[in-house]
Amino acid sequence: MPDGGGELRLKQRGTEFSIMLGTIELMNNRLSGSEEALAKLSYERISKHARPHMLIGGLGMGFTLRAALAVLPTDATVTVGELVPAVVAWARGPMAEVFAGCLDDARVTIREGDVGRLIHSVAAAYDAILLDVDNGPEGLTRKANDDLYSVAGLRAARKALRPNGVLSVWSSAPDAGFTRRLRDAGFTVEELSVRASTKGRGARHVIWMATKSK
Repeated sequence: MPDGGGELRLKQRGTEFSIMLGTIELMNNRLSGSEEALAKLSYERISKHARPHMLIGGLGMGFTLRAALAVLPTDATVTVGELVPAVVAWARGPMAEVFAGCLDDARVTIREGDVGRLIHSVAAAYDAILLDVDNGPEGLTRKANDDLYSVAGLRAARKALRPNGVLSVWSSAPDAGFTRRLRDAGFTVEELSVRASTKGRGARHVIWMATKSK
C-alpha cells in the first residue's frame, strides 16, 4: 500500500477470493450484501437527479460498483477512486470473472489515488459520494483515512456534493461519535443496519446516509 500503509494480499480457493491485511480479512466475494446495499440505498436518494455523477471511494471487489451500474441510468457517470494500484490490477487479472466486465462500462472511470484528493479538488460536482475505503470511520488499513472521517473531511465532502446530494459511508460496526461528526458537518443523517450476506443472514454492518440540504 502507498505511504507505508502495510501489505494487502489476495488469496484464492477455487472461486472464492479474499483480500487480507495481515491476519485481518477485509473482504470476501462470498459476502457482498452490505456493499451492494451501499449503492442501492444511495441511488434511491438521488434517483430524481438528472445525469447523476457518483463517486465511489474504494474499488475492493467491485460489489458496490456493479450494484451502482445496475440501477444508474445510461447517462450517469461513475468515478471510482482506488488508492492501491494492485487492487485495480487484481480486478483486471485474477478477479476479472468476479468483476464481470464492469470496469469496461462506458460510464466508469477509474482514478488511482487517494479519494480524499478527488473530494477536496472540486465543489458541487457529485450527486453521491460512497466511501468504503476502510473497515469504518476509524483508520484500520491506513491511518490517513481518518482525515476522510474527521469533521474537516466531512465538510469537504459536503462541499463536493450538489444540492440534495448524499454522502454514504460503510462500516463494519456502529460508531456514535461518527454520527455526531456527520451532524456537526451539516448533514441530515440516517444510520441503517444491513446484513453482510445477500441472503439476509449473518453479521450486520452499518451504512450512514448523510444528505446535504440545499
